[in-house]
Amino acid sequence: MVVLAVQNGSATAAPEKSSGATALPLSVSERAAAIKSAQSGAASTAGKLGLGAQEKLVVRDVVKDANGTVHTRYERTYDGLPVLGGDLVTHVTRSGHLKGVDKATRARISVVSTEAAVSASAAKKSALKAAGTEKATSTTRKVVWAVPAKPVLAYESVVKGLRHDGTPSELHVITDAATGKKLYSYEAIDTGTGAAEYSGTVALGTTASSSGGYDLIDGGRGGHKTYDLNGGTSGTGTLLHDADDSWGDGTPANRQTAAVDAAYGAAVTWDFYKSAFNRNGIAGDGKAAYSRVHYGNAYVNAFWSGSCFCMTYGDGSGNTHPLTSLDVAGHEMSHGLTAATAGLKYTRESGGLNEATSDIFGTSVEFFANNSSDVGDYLIGEKIDINGDGTPLRYMDKPSKDGGSADYWSRTVGHLDVHYSSGVANHFFYLLSEGSGAKTINGVNYNSPTYNGSTVTGIGRTKAYQIWYKALTTYFTSSTDYAAARVGTLKAAADLYGTSSPEYAAVASAWTAVNVN
Repeated sequence: MVVLAVQNGSATAAPEKSSGATALPLSVSERAAAIKSAQSGAASTAGKLGLGAQEKLVVRDVVKDANGTVHTRYERTYDGLPVLGGDLVTHVTRSGHLKGVDKATRARISVVSTEAAVSASAAKKSALKAAGTEKATSTTRKVVWAVPAKPVLAYESVVKGLRHDGTPSELHVITDAATGKKLYSYEAIDTGTGAAEYSGTVALGTTASSSGGYDLIDGGRGGHKTYDLNGGTSGTGTLLHDADDSWGDGTPANRQTAAVDAAYGAAVTWDFYKSAFNRNGIAGDGKAAYSRVHYGNAYVNAFWSGSCFCMTYGDGSGNTHPLTSLDVAGHEMSHGLTAATAGLKYTRESGGLNEATSDIFGTSVEFFANNSSDVGDYLIGEKIDINGDGTPLRYMDKPSKDGGSADYWSRTVGHLDVHYSSGVANHFFYLLSEGSGAKTINGVNYNSPTYNGSTVTGIGRTKAYQIWYKALTTYFTSSTDYAAARVGTLKAAADLYGTSSPEYAAVASAWTAVNVN
């Protein structure tokens, strides 16, 4: 990420105070109007930013703060071609002054020619070979690849198929249009693993069917629907229906039970977004995603897919442990939130931050629910027993306890699987929320170390997730790495609490404690 400070005026050493930077709630129509208005001024904005004549801005989102500051997130095109890695966010004061810009790349967007030496069919063939997925199909488009220091003309091929374990794959492969060389690839299906922990007797949003009985459609939360795939791996399957509006029996033998947990998790996550952030659904547009349960045969995973805007849950080992717990639902829906905001690429350090964001908000959803059958904790997948010894999948207080995750940043952390590189941000969030050292929370014992041996004092989980959300929605970009995440969260803390606040100091201390300086 690059931060271009363009605000004029003299510098000052005086501490900055919080200035009402909490995001205002926007109705669906207000958000649509804000995006339309921003798009009408996009050409003028491009000129102010000094973009080239062939560059155009396309508005993705608009966030308005109580103090009048407007944060507008843009994608870019060059000579009509999408610019991958060219996203940026502008920050404009109430008076219309451009006070800053966060860019995914510092490179000036320009290519010698938009005519390719390599054919699209050759790029597609190469991408299919690289994917190695079963029953694969692909689409290819010409783009400008802006991630390197010097942007290049390229092809983006999206290869869809199934991995060997049955997980869908949407592999994006970037191929140099001049040489045919593979430049980059990333997976768009965001996977996670959770617990078959049912949430007890819960209230569900359902809709009376015109033919009698009830459908599992939550009309009060954007029309969220829950479907039974019945072992399938594509489509939506069958909408869940019940005669008397009494669903499931708490056992996996009843096919409705997994649907109850999935629908309940989606509802609580929707309510958490609304209560904590005044956000209307995953994309902020008041529209719900949908959930699919009973995916595949003994499929031990759950995943988010942006192409269907849906969460999907397997039934676990032996088809007896549906992965539909509360924290998993929060985790999967939060992948959608990330896609709708910063768009963190699912690879390297940005991929670790993507996964950590889902862990952070999945954990926050679990605490928010205040459900005695699944109390809030800083353990990920604590009910699934995937290791066979009763241990959780991931730990936020000391991530390395899972045997693979990183407690601290290092130059090699971006080479880890994203579920392991997420440990740095998970550890940061725990330290920011609860502080370092030994403590017991909701009956769970934690003991969080620090890289530099320092003592970190937590500011509480609520303030911590507010800072993370603010950074995600207004300062992070698709290429944000750990160093940029530190900058973004400090800016968010300054917006919300001021630079002289204990919260701002705690953010700095927590990042230093995980070796992000």
